[in-house]
Amino acid sequence: MNEPIVLHATFTAREGEADRVARLIGEYADLVRQEPGNVLFDASQLADAPERFFVYEMYRNEAAFQEHIDHPKGQAFNDKLTKLIVEPASELTFLKLVR
Repeated sequence: MNEPIVLHATFTAREGEADRVARLIGEYADLVRQEPGNVLFDASQLADAPERFFVYEMYRNEAAFQEHIDHPKGQAFNDKLTKLIVEPASELTFLKLVR
């Protein structure tokens, strides 16, 4: 099937690092949105817990998602992010569109 790949990622900035994480994810979002297979990449901070981040992503299909995952800029982003967050990595949840 050629279904879109939809997921959300959550993570928590270490104490005092929320602003840095916000800048990093904002810069990365600009790059991801330029990928030909990206449909949506939105990043938010929780209103009542600004150290918590929520990223919602959608890619045209599995191939586009795999291209995103394999791109070197993603690895560079994750290397920087993991030093700034509480979790060992972003917590990913894959979703299925309701149609």
